[in-house]
Amino acid sequence: MQHLALIGFGAIARTLVATLCDQPDMRLRKLSLLVRSTPDELRRAAAEICAPRDIEVQVFTDIAQMLAARPDLVVECAGQKAVADHGAAVLGAGVDLVTASVGAFADQALFDRLKETAAGRGARIILPAGAIGGIDALVAARLSGLNELSYTGRKPPGGWKGTDAESRVDLDALTEEAVFFEGTAREAAMRFPKNANVAATLALAGPGMDETRVRLIADPATTENTHEYQVRSQAVDYSMRLVGKVSPLNPKTSLSTAYSLARTVLNRSGAIII
Repeated sequence: MQHLALIGFGAIARTLVATLCDQPDMRLRKLSLLVRSTPDELRRAAAEICAPRDIEVQVFTDIAQMLAARPDLVVECAGQKAVADHGAAVLGAGVDLVTASVGAFADQALFDRLKETAAGRGARIILPAGAIGGIDALVAARLSGLNELSYTGRKPPGGWKGTDAESRVDLDALTEEAVFFEGTAREAAMRFPKNANVAATLALAGPGMDETRVRLIADPATTENTHEYQVRSQAVDYSMRLVGKVSPLNPKTSLSTAYSLARTVLNRSGAIII
């Protein structure tokens, strides 16, 4: 793969590009960015990362123009709205789409439409693990027959600011943990679009959006993002707890998400996939 395109160039995308540029086996020659504003500023920021590897940077504000440049792969790093706005165009052009904002697929109509578009054009929607792990074991468990999947997401109060959590609990006044949401993965992904991608990923790998139970917690005693889930199935019972470091560029983002995307991109071009 020589030409990578990104939708968005925020915290996740910048860490992704820097990571790919550090990989000696990565044969990237061109990076295209789709952004909404300040293209010159973002071009300079991307060029600073890419220049040592002699990677050409192009910046677009129009999806059709970016796709006309014929990228080998498009990675969405800009939120659920970007999936809704641009997913069909990418897949309709026959280009595979990696989506960081898996929570977008809580919208069943959007999920069905993009799946149909991908199938019709021979493209694929690729869902990375993101900030969670054990997806391979979860899919195997689902194939055997799932009995239960439940997820708990825990973040510091600041990680929930700017979300519906503010209407449910006083984040600034918390002295102990507060469970401010209990419901399905679909409800979590739609109410907390920037914070519940893990729940959506687990649901799609597991029993589905409406069968996956979710709890979300604001905890003033932590500075990290913690993801816990439990699985019971006919083949395996297991639990997993991951404590993700927050991105220094965005406290709402788990740093591991960017590295999961990097793994997904590297697996597209590597001789060995793991």
